[in-house]
Amino acid sequence: MNTSLSWVKAYVPELDVTAQEYTDAMTLSGSKVEGFEKLDADLENIVVGQITKIEKHPDADKLVVCQVNVGSGEDIQIVTGAPNVREGQKVPVVLDGGRVAGGHDGKKTPGGIKIKKGKLRGVPSNGMMCSIEELGSTRDMYPEAPENGIYIFEDDVEVGESAIKALGLDDVVFEYEITSNRVDCFGVLGLAREAAATFGKEFKPPVVAKTGNSEDVNDYIKVTVKDTELCPRYCARVVKNIKIAPSPKWMQRRLAAQGIRPINNIVDITNYVMEEYGQPMHAYDLDTIAGREIVVRRAGKGEKFVTLDGQERTMDDSVLMICDGEKAVGIAGIMGGENSMITDSVQTMLFEAACFDGTNIRLSSKKVGLRTDASGKFEKGLDPNNAMDAINRACQLIEELGAGEVIGGVVDVYGKVKEGRRIPFDDKKVNRLLGTDISKEDMIAYFKKIDLGYDEENDEVIVPSWRQDLECLADMAEEVARFYGYDNIPTSLPSGEATTGKLSFKLRVEKVARDTAEFCGFSQGMSYSFESPKVFDKLLIPQDSDLRQTVVISNPLGEDFSIMRTVSLNGMLTSLATNYNRRNKNVRLYELGNIYLPKQVPVTELPEERMQFTLGMYGDGDFYTMKGVVEEFFDKVGLHGKETYDPKAGKPFLHPGRQANIVYDGKIVGYLGEIHPQVADNYSIKERVYVAVIDMPEIVSMASFDRKYQGIARFPAVSRDISMVLPKNILVGEVEKVFDTKGGQYLESYELFDLYEGAQIKTGFKSVAYSLTFRAKDKTLEEGDYAPAMNKILKSLEEMGIELRK
Repeated sequence: MNTSLSWVKAYVPELDVTAQEYTDAMTLSGSKVEGFEKLDADLENIVVGQITKIEKHPDADKLVVCQVNVGSGEDIQIVTGAPNVREGQKVPVVLDGGRVAGGHDGKKTPGGIKIKKGKLRGVPSNGMMCSIEELGSTRDMYPEAPENGIYIFEDDVEVGESAIKALGLDDVVFEYEITSNRVDCFGVLGLAREAAATFGKEFKPPVVAKTGNSEDVNDYIKVTVKDTELCPRYCARVVKNIKIAPSPKWMQRRLAAQGIRPINNIVDITNYVMEEYGQPMHAYDLDTIAGREIVVRRAGKGEKFVTLDGQERTMDDSVLMICDGEKAVGIAGIMGGENSMITDSVQTMLFEAACFDGTNIRLSSKKVGLRTDASGKFEKGLDPNNAMDAINRACQLIEELGAGEVIGGVVDVYGKVKEGRRIPFDDKKVNRLLGTDISKEDMIAYFKKIDLGYDEENDEVIVPSWRQDLECLADMAEEVARFYGYDNIPTSLPSGEATTGKLSFKLRVEKVARDTAEFCGFSQGMSYSFESPKVFDKLLIPQDSDLRQTVVISNPLGEDFSIMRTVSLNGMLTSLATNYNRRNKNVRLYELGNIYLPKQVPVTELPEERMQFTLGMYGDGDFYTMKGVVEEFFDKVGLHGKETYDPKAGKPFLHPGRQANIVYDGKIVGYLGEIHPQVADNYSIKERVYVAVIDMPEIVSMASFDRKYQGIARFPAVSRDISMVLPKNILVGEVEKVFDTKGGQYLESYELFDLYEGAQIKTGFKSVAYSLTFRAKDKTLEEGDYAPAMNKILKSLEEMGIELRK
């Protein structure tokens, strides 16, 4: 969005600031200025001169010698080769020492070109008469300028005055970065309102007077809107006895500063109102409207239409069209049709100001491959209440400029009227949000500056419909902050849990997982959440497994990334395989990543996301190495010694005899084991691979970082060894469970120190030896203190069929 400073000043007359002051203040108040361009930056010492006498150059056929009155009391002599000079003309003259923006070819020179007096073919020349290109502009913006030659002023300019001012080049054009939610600032009036509030000046919008003759517009045109969702409002007025002519200079200058080429009074008025109000408008030749009827409907599938630019475009049934009684005459909100365009022969004109659905306009613009200034504004979602003001303003300009006779009345098809909203106001809460101490009266004064009302009885801020961005108290706090001044808000710390700077409990547990893995020699990896359905076959997962019930990606990059993973092993095994194929001998990797478990298939709601702590390794280490890493992690997060291992895990991707579910407090919290040889072969790994997968949500629910201090033992310990022969199908975990349940209050610890299977032990049995340590905190133990516990342990072991070695 661009605006010229002079146009803003037209509605804020008391505004007197430099370009930099304007830029800084507007940016701080929320209307970010990306930059500005001074139109006269490279122009200096240029005045209006009048040619009083022309003579031929004595030594050059294409040069003439001019005497020019520049208002200094005596004429100056200028030699020129311009073909269009005549005596009596008023022209821009650069005096000695002045500067122009560029050459006659229209290319600007950085810093401008300095003009000095000198001689041309022996004749003194004390200045230069300028073309519009040499003044830094083009014939597109100054259509009255000649194609070749110097610029000629009209007679109403004063000799000796600034030519820069006379041309409207004493202006600054600002470029803004307007966010999409501030649709009110896509017009000059909106930015002028912001400028008035920012600088504390009075905002004076144009007063729109009633227009129209005694006739009734309904006798000229009928409007039917068949899709009120896509077109909530359609306003139409009619103007007859059209007189096509150039628009006035002030309008041309304002449009040119916006980068819009002046064309004629009718087209320029529609563009002018679009820039002023932010409301696009369109004009049709009423004589081309069949049946004097406008119908707003969706296009037919495959319907062809030729737009104003002469291009034939193909529609579908999502594109909204403006039609007459027989045919389409425009693509709603984008561009009119060639069949209803305004020509110099137009007699009666139909003015349209409508509001269209922003999303539909954006999508339609992409489908037909056409984006215009109008569609760029419509797609932001305009205020339908602005349409009537805009069309009345256009008709007022029609009458003021003598461009036609406005027919009385207006056709207004407006279904559900869009109302403003009321927001409950709490000045104390606003101050808490901002960390300020602003009085309620000052806050309300800020609101009034931007045309927000206040209901004192109900303590509510009344928000007009054109401020679509204001929805809650936090938005009102932002309005207070930007006009109070962000630079005036004192520095303060926010309040709440985040003030202490701690990680959340979940993140602390995950940090311990990373620290433990890295301490044990594992490196962190990361793999994709999107996988291929073929993964399940590589992992030997049965066809009827719940793990095959997945979230399917609707627009995947390919089959290899078409589902969301329900098991984390594929990424880990793929990374281990890459390392193995690159001949890395000992590799340990870990990953913290989510799996995605749908609640039902097909998916109707978001899946359950569960963080998995996955460890994988090959090379040095075995099953018990991985088990030790798991137990180290459990110990660090406060799960002390209650984990057990169930060998009946039943994981198809793990070795049948070397796998176990990890059970803590009766809950399965993960699994570990050796990868099934066939799975390892599927991943081209020719070594034993060990993995562990821990379900982090279960761990987080049971973890604790509470620690209790225990002093160094003051009394000696008593050790007793137990050696036993037991069947191989009895796990040492079952033996240790006996120690835990029968060991009594004095059992401090136990340790497996011998395990033997061989020829000296009968087949199907193994020899196991434990060392048990007993200790009391308050005395030295005697045999009678721990002997009952030992007897209970031995008796329970014998009942299990375990043979004790004496």
